[in-house]
Amino acid sequence: MSKRKRNARARTSILIALTMSIMAFAPIISFASASAQLFPTRNSSNSVSRRGRVVIPEGTQIPVRYEKAEKILVTKDETAPLTLQVAANLRNRAGAILIPAGSEIIGELRPRKGGSQFVAEKIVIDREGERTIERSIDATSKVVKRTEVVEKGASADDILEGAAIGGAAATILAEILGDIDIEEVLGGAGLGALAGWILGSGKVELISIDPNSDLTLTLNSDLVLRR
Repeated sequence: MSKRKRNARARTSILIALTMSIMAFAPIISFASASAQLFPTRNSSNSVSRRGRVVIPEGTQIPVRYEKAEKILVTKDETAPLTLQVAANLRNRAGAILIPAGSEIIGELRPRKGGSQFVAEKIVIDREGERTIERSIDATSKVVKRTEVVEKGASADDILEGAAIGGAAATILAEILGDIDIEEVLGGAGLGALAGWILGSGKVELISIDPNSDLTLTLNSDLVLRR
């Protein structure tokens, strides 16, 4: 075989080898690029800490429930403490549970624009077999403006059945309806709780909240579960 033919075969072999090497490494290069997009960092140390973070983004909705009552009655000017439970598991796109159902969200009902709104302040996450996690949370429900008018002579049983009552509302209802039995009272009554009824026409208009449908929360800022 001539020297020219041997050189041509050698060049062909090298070209084939280079082509196979490029094809072998192409998926790895593509994967590395995708990882960089998922975890944009300036150095490897930042990459480790960012990969460990668990963040639920602003705008996420959290379904809630309240097991102690079917409705909540408060006055339009009343602030009342309230603890809700997360109604369903919150999962990431991979299916991992970030917030398990039953986690507690602590906050209060506050007067807002002629209605009442739940403002969340703290979330308590208790995963089975793991330590309890407590985090501040910036989340609110919609403003509930549904009302229920209570007049003297009304049936206390109809009004109070399955209800939790704000302290101020409870004080007013006791004056209107007489001796009543309220199982769940939220907070204490303010000093001026009776003023609106005493100076009014013998009836009171209360905000009526269905806690299992009206108080779904929306995050107003990112919730960082793990830094």
